[in-house]
Amino acid sequence: MKNYLNNLKDFVLWVDVPIEEVTHKKISDYIDRLLEKRLRPKTINCHLQNIRGFYDYLSHEEEEEIRLANPVKKGHSLRLPKPLPRHLREEEIDTFFDVIKSPRDYAIFIVMLRCGLRVEEVSNLTLGSLDLKRRRIYVFNGKGGKDRVVFISDDAYHALLNYLRVRPPTRVKQVFLVEKGTYKGKGISVRGIQKRMEYYARKSKVKVSCHHLRHTMATQLLNAEAKVVTIQELLGHNWITTTERYCTVSNLKVMRDYFKAMEVVLQGSARDKTG
Repeated sequence: MKNYLNNLKDFVLWVDVPIEEVTHKKISDYIDRLLEKRLRPKTINCHLQNIRGFYDYLSHEEEEEIRLANPVKKGHSLRLPKPLPRHLREEEIDTFFDVIKSPRDYAIFIVMLRCGLRVEEVSNLTLGSLDLKRRRIYVFNGKGGKDRVVFISDDAYHALLNYLRVRPPTRVKQVFLVEKGTYKGKGISVRGIQKRMEYYARKSKVKVSCHHLRHTMATQLLNAEAKVVTIQELLGHNWITTTERYCTVSNLKVMRDYFKAMEVVLQGSARDKTG
C-alpha cells in the first residue's frame, strides 16, 4: 500500500494537467521520465499498473460521478528482457556426470541432455514410449499437448539399457521409479527429479538445473551446424523465435562462420592485388 501511494504521489506531483485531462501521450512522457531516472522496466511497469488501477477506481466510483478514459492502455507496459538460455561447457558436463553413480539418475539426466526432454516429460516417460530398437522416444502430450519424436544418442542408449537391466519388475508403466522410502516402486515425480539434480549440483559444484541440460543440447546441436528448424522439432517449440534465441549464445558457430567467410574475403583481396 505504501509503494502504491508513493507511486501515485510521484505521478500526481509530476503531471502538469488535471488528472482527468491526462492522455496516452502524457503517460508516454511519464515513462520517458522514469527511464531517465534509470528505473528498471519491471519497476516502471509497477508504476503503470498502479496508475491504471487508480484511474479504474475513479471511473467506477459512482459517488463522485467521475467518467473518464483510462490513459494507461490495457497491456501498456515495457517489455522485460528475457535472460539468454544458459548452457554447460564440456568440462562442466564431464564434472557433473562424473559424480552420478546411480544407473537410474545417470539415465535420467543423460536423456535430458541428449534428447532435450523437459523434466515433466522425463517424469511421465513410459516403457511403451521407448523404441530402443530404432533409437526413438515418443513424447506424448508434451508442453501444449503436443506429441513429438526424439532420438536416442549412443551414450543415452547405453545408459537406458544399464538402468532397465536393474529396474525392478513392476506393473508401473513409468520408466523411472522411486528407489527408496514410502513411494518405492512408484513413478518418480517432477520434484523427485529436481531434488536429485540439486543433490548432484551441490556434489559436483556445477551450477546446473534440469532445464540447463535441455539448453545445452540445443546449443551443442546448433554448434554442430544442425538446422534451427530441426532443433525446434526436437525441443517441441511452438515458435521458431523461441529456438532462435539459442543462436545468440552459439558463439562457436558464429566464430566458425566468421573465419570461413573471412578466408574467402582475404583470398578475394589477394587475387585483386596480384591482378
